Amino acid sequence: MRIIAGRFRGLTLASVGKGDRGAHLRPTSDRVREALFSMLESRGAVAGARVLDLFAGTGALGLEALSRGAEQAAFVDDGRVAQDLIRRNISLTGTEDRTRLIRRDATRLPPCPDAPYGLVFLDPPYGKGLGQRALDVSRAGGWIAAGALILWEESAPMPPLVGFELLDARRYGDTHVTLMQAVTV
Repeated sequence: MRIIAGRFRGLTLASVGKGDRGAHLRPTSDRVREALFSMLESRGAVAGARVLDLFAGTGALGLEALSRGAEQAAFVDDGRVAQDLIRRNISLTGTEDRTRLIRRDATRLPPCPDAPYGLVFLDPPYGKGLGQRALDVSRAGGWIAAGALILWEESAPMPPLVGFELLDARRYGDTHVTLMQAVTV
């Protein structure tokens, strides 16, 4: 697994091998990550963004965003294996001053202590209903800015939730990607 483009292009990140089923780590492939960022960059969503990476796993999505010009990234994951991988990958990229690791369950975030985030990556363990709970809690806690883009990876297509507008939906093998935008309700 490597950074695809931008400042850290070609940098190899700490590996989880084929994934860690016990820790629910399932890294997004380079091919899918490239497609996701193509979709986001065509909307001007990455440069200067504050990124919230929920169920961050290895941190590859948030770090890819930083490589492509995002301003800051916060990584949320409660798994010890994931937290170690995120710390190692932050160190590899030298982005300690622009990142924050939040050691919490993404479905149990406290209120946001600072400005809300305009780009949210959501890659929960597949098929457990955790994505919707994490979005509900994040929105209620002030983590998600009005107009924020949400990129949700799941094993099935995700319908837009109340307060979110569906912008795009695509399938890459067994991964369904849904792009939504937060709207006022």
